[in-house]
Amino acid sequence: MIDIKTNTENGMLELAISGEVDASSSIHLDNALNEALSVHKKILVDLSGLDYISSAGLGVFMSYLQQLEKENIQLVVFGMKEKVFEVFQILGLDQLLTITDTKVAALVKIENA
Repeated sequence: MIDIKTNTENGMLELAISGEVDASSSIHLDNALNEALSVHKKILVDLSGLDYISSAGLGVFMSYLQQLEKENIQLVVFGMKEKVFEVFQILGLDQLLTITDTKVAALVKIENA
């Protein structure tokens, strides 16, 4: 079960994703990211409420890497629990995405980029 909340503030979109992202729920993550990227150039992704992400969920993030670079979209992921971060590390996504521990650090990254 996945829950996605959105909040727009100062021209920046924040997606708060909680629950679990698996093969069946990854479509909801995909839809949310697709919509966000079509409208916003600065996106914060709060994963502090995410308990689990499968390879399908990671695939969603991977599928947007080219678009982020091509369209100069700033996306910063923050607040991952250690076990979720380890999954990102296994696939090397920690090297391809901007990831911070806190929202404050994410805001600094996105505003200084």
